Amino acid sequence: MRVFILLGHPDAASFNARIANAYETAAMAAGHEVRRQDVGALAFDPVLRAGYVDLPPLEPDLVAAQEALAWCDRFVLIYPMWWGGMPALLKGWIDRVLLPGFAFRYHEGDPWWDRFLTGKTAHIISTSDCPALYARFWYRDADFTMLKRAILGFCGIKTVKTRRIGRVKYLDAALREKLVADIARLAV
Repeated sequence: MRVFILLGHPDAASFNARIANAYETAAMAAGHEVRRQDVGALAFDPVLRAGYVDLPPLEPDLVAAQEALAWCDRFVLIYPMWWGGMPALLKGWIDRVLLPGFAFRYHEGDPWWDRFLTGKTAHIISTSDCPALYARFWYRDADFTMLKRAILGFCGIKTVKTRRIGRVKYLDAALREKLVADIARLAV
């Protein structure tokens, strides 16, 4: 299987990065081909200053992201939930990479669209400082819903696994290691 991992946390030394590292290592050990990007290490402008009317040229890192998405069978997105959603830099990556003509195309004269990334699956892994049940019932997993339906699903990617690790700031080292190992098993 071809796996594209996107670390959506801007800090490469974060707990999310440890999760991404473990997932990547496990996927390679299982014989999968793996490509990876870390949003914090990419050189790109995350802001669509004129919306989709006047798109800026894609920076090389975003061209590589589109190539990796076109190439992969499984897209793995790992990020922290901030303010009930994703970090702004990750949202900027989505805005700049999943462009009309690449990820989808609207039909002329009707409200429908073509999904260009069909046949791909996604694993979404998110961390939060609030309890996972709180995120589910109080926030209604708004970040997962947005990703699964309004972003990835809109482009044809079917989300098959979601996982949230809650209360991260309260986790001791032993529990963090156990959770990282649990996540690594998703890569197989």
